[in-house]
Amino acid sequence: MKLKFSGHDTFPLRYGWLFKAVNLLFNNENKDRTADETARDAIVRLGVGRNMVNAIKYWAETSWILESNLVSGRNVQELTPLGRFLFSIESGEQSGVDPYLEDIGSIWLIHFSLNFRDDSLTSYRYFFNHCNFQQFEKGKLVDEVYSTATSLTGLEPGKKSTVKKDVDCFLHTYTKKTRSNKSIDEDHFASPLAELGLVREISSGYLVSELSSRKSLPTKIFSYALCKFIQRETENSNVNRIDFDSILTKPGSPGRIFRLSEQGLSSALDESAKDSNNRIAWTDSSGLRQIMIDKKYKEDPEEYLLQEYYGGGRAYY
Repeated sequence: MKLKFSGHDTFPLRYGWLFKAVNLLFNNENKDRTADETARDAIVRLGVGRNMVNAIKYWAETSWILESNLVSGRNVQELTPLGRFLFSIESGEQSGVDPYLEDIGSIWLIHFSLNFRDDSLTSYRYFFNHCNFQQFEKGKLVDEVYSTATSLTGLEPGKKSTVKKDVDCFLHTYTKKTRSNKSIDEDHFASPLAELGLVREISSGYLVSELSSRKSLPTKIFSYALCKFIQRETENSNVNRIDFDSILTKPGSPGRIFRLSEQGLSSALDESAKDSNNRIAWTDSSGLRQIMIDKKYKEDPEEYLLQEYYGGGRAYY
């Protein structure tokens, strides 16, 4: 893992940004242009400053909607399968299944994609994959991220002030702003990830993120995350099973990323078994709890779970 505590210019993710990234930063005109050229064009078309354009690009790339690749020695942005599936427009017609993130399942999917990747360490990836805090002060989380970054990556984290800014951005992305009065401005629901309720601010600088069941988490989105985790954990093998504790506690697991309690994970697995006609099944025998998935689910959870969740919408490719 690399360290990535900057790049967002302190701007939290906002509604509409991922759609804009797909359709303004990446379009037919920009496919053969460098990332810098498309950024300059976006400044004009979006009417925002370079810092905000950088933030839009950052969130699109860290949530794996866009990716930058070297093509003939040039750093060119390319659309990922998830970006096409959710957000894209073709021939002037909307073809993405949920470009405005109106379905809560899409927001959970973005949250999973954002935190499942292990190419770089950010404060939010640390929190959702390694941190055991359920009640904490912001300063304590900053200290925790800063002190453990080297042991996780082998790299020095640099200035502590940079880590603090990243933690601030993470918390602004995941928590709803509290108001002393009843008025609500446009920033109150600025980030879609705040709708998930994974982190709550109780008072200034004091936050809560309890382990629980997630009633708004759709079963097929949970099942998709489960299959992606098993797929990664059993890569290059014919194994299609994993133990319960791994799904609950290992980095990248649905238990970790969705902040599920042990009972919450058990309930989610029960629902997955019912929903999949036991293509996802789990056993609890003599204290040994194991989860097994159908081979097709392991090989292509996008087709068998995401396609079905979105009503057989656009092909995932």
